[in-house]
Amino acid sequence: MATSTIRKALITGTGDLSNVQIVTATIAPPPPNHVQVKVLYSGFSGADINMRLGIYPNQKKAPLTPGYCFVGRVHVNGSDCKKFTPGDLVVCLSVYDAEAELANMPEKYLVPVPAGLDIQQAVALTLDWNTAYGMVYRTAKVTKGQRVFIHGLSGAVGYALMKLCQLEGAEVYGTASQSNHAALRNEGAIPFVYSNKDWIMAMNAIGGAHAAFDALGFESWDESFSILAPEGGHLVGFGGNLPMLTGGKHRSVIPAVTKLLARNMVPFCPNKTSFYYIGRDQSTFEPELKKLFEMSREGKIHVPIRKIWELEEVPEAHRTWNSAGGIGSVLVRVAEDDGKA
Repeated sequence: MATSTIRKALITGTGDLSNVQIVTATIAPPPPNHVQVKVLYSGFSGADINMRLGIYPNQKKAPLTPGYCFVGRVHVNGSDCKKFTPGDLVVCLSVYDAEAELANMPEKYLVPVPAGLDIQQAVALTLDWNTAYGMVYRTAKVTKGQRVFIHGLSGAVGYALMKLCQLEGAEVYGTASQSNHAALRNEGAIPFVYSNKDWIMAMNAIGGAHAAFDALGFESWDESFSILAPEGGHLVGFGGNLPMLTGGKHRSVIPAVTKLLARNMVPFCPNKTSFYYIGRDQSTFEPELKKLFEMSREGKIHVPIRKIWELEEVPEAHRTWNSAGGIGSVLVRVAEDDGKA
């Protein structure tokens, strides 16, 4: 099989927005145990921005094609691949290479999309909601009647955390841009503005949070720990996005994570801390994703899609990331689905 010509996003170097380009390139046939997939939609998230800035933990060096997850149709099987047939609809936690017309991925990381599931919903569930699911059900173990605080309620993962916690009967509070407060109140949450810190006094006044989810990291983890319920609460840190959002210089998240987890060593402290990350090699990844697929098909959950960019618009998506409004997940449409391989 010959190489194929494709269009793809490329981060040519780290830092400046000019390093994000849409290029014509070639892709080789899939190697053994890999499947070549025709990408339909890619997720677009803070991971893309951090990779462009060069601050995503352990990222590979530029040039690289971003795109942490995708939904697409199997195009060609590599040798020894028999799980899927051309045309099958699959999702993948790809980490890289999703913002491209074709992608070669290990067969073991492809998950079939059940019939009848909307493909935009499927790709958003793969990363955004699957991340939230693990934090709500396995890490914090949120239960009915608890008070939960979430930073970034209007974001992709933050919104998913909110809805999953509400499904369990929790009261949800959190931070979000002022422009999204009315919509979040309509969803049953109580939002605050992060920067004025009124949320710290307000949460302590009502007895604190039984669970707090914080993707900002650094000093924000200290603040979130301070609002935990005195009888015992659980702070779940994930990400480390504060420098990205504030325009600050790169700061390693490792010392902050170490400090976060060290709080568990304080004698007689009723509060717990965890740092959460999602990985495609985790034994929980595929079962929890399939559970989310089931919940979506049953109508228990629905992903709001904040924005869909075309592949050629990816540089603009990077430029406007911090100023974009709305609620929910962001996607990149790579190709229309014609139902063919």
